[in-house]
Amino acid sequence: MKSQTKLTGRVIFRGDPGYDLARKNWDPHTNKFPKVFVFAQSTKDVANAIKWARENHVPIRPRSGRHALETNLSQVNGGIVIDVSEMNKIKLNKKNGTVIVETGNRVGRIVNTLAKQGFIAPFGDSPTVGIGGITLGGGIGPLQRTIGLISDNLISLEMVDAKGNVIKANKKQNADLLWASRGGGGGNFGIYTKYKFNVHRAPKSATVYRITWPWNQFEKVLKAWQLWAPSVDTRLGSELSIGPKKGGNVSMEGLFLGPKAEAIRLLSPLTSVGTPTMKTIRQLPYTEAVNFLLPPDPVLTQKFSNQFSSGFGRRPFPDKAIKHMREFLEKAEANSTAGFFFLNWGGAVSRISPKATAFFWRKAKFYVEWNTSWIQPSDAAKNIALTRNTRRKLQPYIVGSYINVPDQGIKNSGPVYYGTNYPRLRKVKAKYDPKNVFNNPQSIPPAR
Repeated sequence: MKSQTKLTGRVIFRGDPGYDLARKNWDPHTNKFPKVFVFAQSTKDVANAIKWARENHVPIRPRSGRHALETNLSQVNGGIVIDVSEMNKIKLNKKNGTVIVETGNRVGRIVNTLAKQGFIAPFGDSPTVGIGGITLGGGIGPLQRTIGLISDNLISLEMVDAKGNVIKANKKQNADLLWASRGGGGGNFGIYTKYKFNVHRAPKSATVYRITWPWNQFEKVLKAWQLWAPSVDTRLGSELSIGPKKGGNVSMEGLFLGPKAEAIRLLSPLTSVGTPTMKTIRQLPYTEAVNFLLPPDPVLTQKFSNQFSSGFGRRPFPDKAIKHMREFLEKAEANSTAGFFFLNWGGAVSRISPKATAFFWRKAKFYVEWNTSWIQPSDAAKNIALTRNTRRKLQPYIVGSYINVPDQGIKNSGPVYYGTNYPRLRKVKAKYDPKNVFNNPQSIPPAR
């Protein structure tokens, strides 16, 4: 290929040693064969890769944590993957309560680094998710009711645009790009290289909990959870997971930024439901509490392929919705990672107006996602269909969908992911990427 620009950084073409390793993603079914991987070490490497891709007319995919849950989002056949995972500096300013992180950092690394220095960094349910993807899509997790979404804490950023120019955005310059980057999804406007966040002082200790029940008690537990979780003390984050009927159970875990005795009292409406088979409630130093909630989750390809879908509940699921859940859980593969996952909403998330950032779905009571899992590629089609048919059945009971848990079965997905913020996002796209250089199957098209 002839081009004026040279690729810099750690460059691996198809056929080079290390290519197969570079290709591995967390989810096996996101399997693609790019022409080249560029592991950028600096913003300059990112700019060169974008220029090279444009001179050679190849599609571009940015990649940070390798946790893309759908195909063609962080890899593409015959394209260039600009992987930022080796850009991982972290600079904490204790005096100002801010941190600058490079975009290749994984969430767990930031959380642990800051916890040791006495600060909270927000996280989701996996330590190996890249800070880039999770931030740009919103960033939900068990601390959100106390400190807001990850993106709510974003105050400035650095991004390389489609021409290879480095752009800085904050409240004063390119404020529209900052607005769009707080929930507008990755892979839309450019390739991000740095983020600056506000950080919060960590408590000395926090209370973590994990409670499990037999699978056949899921309806009771869910009904109690949906009445309790959205209105409980906002210092308490709660995740409820329900596995497949064959080999699965019900488990609730999370944390309370306060003492154990108070946590026990707050959790009692749930611990008194059914017959829990395991109950752990522990007050731990904050550094250990974080490790309890972010157990190791190796990035390299998992055993199971998955199809996810997601939405937001404005009121508790009625019996009819729960019946559809049960049908799904009865059909899901035995002893797999399939199931339903709920996260309580409210508090700091809901105090921000849906128009104030690109993340629109602020007024819910809870978040819900579900996924099928399979090992044999021949089982993919039926499992993908099961997830998507379940979405159709649950549609009357949910609004929207979370861009970080994408489902390419959703048609006209823009308003589903972004609500009424979608037209404004298209305008921002037209300003920063008018030729739609950064695109994927559900990316934001520029306004005409």
